[in-house]
Amino acid sequence: MGVALFRTRLGQQSPQGCQKGFAFGETAKFPISSRAKVFSIGVISLLLGLGTAGGAIAQTPTFIAPDASTPTCPTPALSQLTRYRIRSGDTLNSLAARHNLIPATLMGFNPNLRNGSAPVGTEIVIPPYNGIRVEVPAGSSLREIARRYNVRPDVLFEVNGCQTSPRVVFVPGVNWSPTPAPTATNSPIDRYPLPSDAPVLTRYGWQLNPASGRVVFQSGVNLEAAAGTPVYAAGAGTIAFVGNQAGYGNLVVINHSQGLQTRYAQLDRMNVRVGQTVQAGATIGTVGNPGANRQPYLTFEVRSNSNLGWVAQDPGNYLRQLRLPLRGAGTQSGSRR
Repeated sequence: MGVALFRTRLGQQSPQGCQKGFAFGETAKFPISSRAKVFSIGVISLLLGLGTAGGAIAQTPTFIAPDASTPTCPTPALSQLTRYRIRSGDTLNSLAARHNLIPATLMGFNPNLRNGSAPVGTEIVIPPYNGIRVEVPAGSSLREIARRYNVRPDVLFEVNGCQTSPRVVFVPGVNWSPTPAPTATNSPIDRYPLPSDAPVLTRYGWQLNPASGRVVFQSGVNLEAAAGTPVYAAGAGTIAFVGNQAGYGNLVVINHSQGLQTRYAQLDRMNVRVGQTVQAGATIGTVGNPGANRQPYLTFEVRSNSNLGWVAQDPGNYLRQLRLPLRGAGTQSGSRR
């Protein structure tokens, strides 16, 4: 199952955007209540079974967790499902666009849509936003589900109505996929995209944006680097796109073997052309300067190809320097692969 939200078809010179509600390179957003901001990490740890390195629960002040029925907890996402009977003229794409979803979400919740058709008269369920339904195995915790799908435990907890031991949960930002996502075993992506390991300014996955107070999905990682720093191809492949793209700035896209793709954004110079073959470590451009007193950085993404398009993957599954702990972003160190 692919672990990402966004779908694009960037394999040609002119990329195609996502379905309505998710523009090319745009982050998906949904509000999170003030409870997640007020509760300490220690309380979330107690609720979800999060421990310290030694397995003991960290000492925290005593708080009483809010009951799922109190106003501080939102209605569980799975309780917000709506039903719809398909009408003449409806298509999978039009239904998804109408509800600000991607087709993969509707296909995941409705097996009768998985052949790509929308049979007239069929009743389907529609979730409030993109994600998947997951059964929680006996003895498993929300923390384990969050780690499996690379979602923040506190986000998962709140999206599911502050339930501490649900048997079925809604995991936001995860795409249903008919085929498993590629693994990093013998991956063609084996080169760090900068001359040396860099601090991670923004990590991959769902996270709280401190400026807006909203939870957003980051489809790659932002790596701190000085303007003008060379950017290297993370693996051998063919240049699929070179140019400026909304949400990315100057962007270079490389298609690799095994149905993988890497994207390099916020560039200044772009030293390659569409159709050109490059080897791992080839210089494809330089880091740009975002201006307005902002820290220069490289946006690096890894995507896998599926019947649903190019689906974002966690770069840490392919480059060890980008494997981050579940919470927070940090500086990665070590020798370059």
